[in-house]
Amino acid sequence: MNVQFDRIALIGIGLIGSSLAYDIRRLGLAKEIVVATRSADTLKRAEELGLGDRYTTSSADAVKDADLVIVSVPVGASESVAKEIAASLKPGAVVTDVGSTKASVIAQMLPHMPDNVHFIPGHPLAGTEKSGPDAGFPGLFEGRWCIFTPVAGTDEMALKRLRSFWEALGSKVDEMDAEHHDKVLAIVSHLPHIIAYNIVGTADDLETVTESEVIKYSASGFRDFTRLAASDPTMWRDVCLHNRDAILEMLARFSEDLAYLQRAIRWGEGDKIFELFTRTRAIRRSIIQAGQDVDAPDFGRHALDKK
Repeated sequence: MNVQFDRIALIGIGLIGSSLAYDIRRLGLAKEIVVATRSADTLKRAEELGLGDRYTTSSADAVKDADLVIVSVPVGASESVAKEIAASLKPGAVVTDVGSTKASVIAQMLPHMPDNVHFIPGHPLAGTEKSGPDAGFPGLFEGRWCIFTPVAGTDEMALKRLRSFWEALGSKVDEMDAEHHDKVLAIVSHLPHIIAYNIVGTADDLETVTESEVIKYSASGFRDFTRLAASDPTMWRDVCLHNRDAILEMLARFSEDLAYLQRAIRWGEGDKIFELFTRTRAIRRSIIQAGQDVDAPDFGRHALDKK
């Protein structure tokens, strides 16, 4: 047993929340796990899966006497959760989240956090395209990054305690300011998802190519976009709305680069096309060297598939 907290409250029990529940139990990081979600059906499923020790549809009830509170909801729901739990938080509790946009989450949650708790925004860079309590599995965070975006005046001991928790899950922890995080994630996560949604949407709109052909020949590249485009629509709608400025900046840059490539193709400028493709190939090699993917056929998807 490696008990770090007496009671951990998980607010939201989708892919991230359920994966946290599995690992907290497996690694013995808490004496008690309390699971909260607004949907009675989702809560029932979480109980069937044995994800917690206690279950409630009330976030306020869930956080009572909790030493660590982890909010795992779509970022657009952050403020409503903060308002609901504020008066019930235990003095000295650590409150964190897993949202993909940080400046917005801080703006939504910080004003409602009592002075006697430690609010430390966080973002584990881990996940799959699946959602809901059935999507979670042990080891999701192993070897992945978790980014903290601490606010001014954050207690160092609370920060150290949360860092130890994520490291126990197998994560590597980094810190940066919220605005920088949002810009970094706009290019490495948000833009790829938006492009994937758009490409799959374009294919769906094509009148000259049948749906059966799109599915039948998808292994030629389209398939890998559909994995991203299958991600939770509520979550990604909220990401677009709550990281608007950074995403629009990256979309503008992407549009300029796409126009450059379009001109090169139009005018048969093979050297420009080859130079771009050579540069981008090197990025893939760097990702493998950094241990963020494996150099295996089929992008290593089968090797990495834990379910």
